[in-house]
Amino acid sequence: MKFYLDITLLPDAEANIGFLWQKVFQQVHIALVNVKNTSGKSDIAVSFPGYGGKEFPLGNKLRLLATTHERLNQLEIGRWLNRLSDYCHHTSIKEVPQTVEEFSTFKRVRFDTNVERMARRRAKRKGESFEDAMNILKGFKDKKSSLPYINMESSRKPQNQNKKHKFRLFIERIIQDEPSIGEFNCYGLSKTATVPMFK
Repeated sequence: MKFYLDITLLPDAEANIGFLWQKVFQQVHIALVNVKNTSGKSDIAVSFPGYGGKEFPLGNKLRLLATTHERLNQLEIGRWLNRLSDYCHHTSIKEVPQTVEEFSTFKRVRFDTNVERMARRRAKRKGESFEDAMNILKGFKDKKSSLPYINMESSRKPQNQNKKHKFRLFIERIIQDEPSIGEFNCYGLSKTATVPMFK
């Protein structure tokens, strides 16, 4: 990753930082889907420079990184964040410093005890309605996690539902000694690839 731009979230009394993460990251995800490569993956990665912060676990900055200036420019992030311009600011595209000594992998973590996902699977498998499956599983508790997350909405609608599916996108940071090349999904996350960490 040779080039980057930063998106800084600007919470206020009307829009707290959790709400802004949801809105900004949803737009970033849609933008990444629109510029995915021929294998359905993203050439653009995300990083959370303030990950583990005391005020908010993901901090207030989202970094987008790419191997070329052109690829990051194709994202046209300003267009996607235009309606949120009062609540976030993005920088121009810059070169990653050559003195980077720290690398991290940011990956999505899924928990097997996500009740809504279990209910969707059960409804499909047993031919039940989503509501019936949820009622059967209502005593099940979601596994708690200390990992930071962003509330997201899927564009796919659950079966027999008129509303969008909401879920938590749990994000884990793994500090690495060396850079590692790999694929990124359309959230800009990866199970193996690293991103450079710098201020």
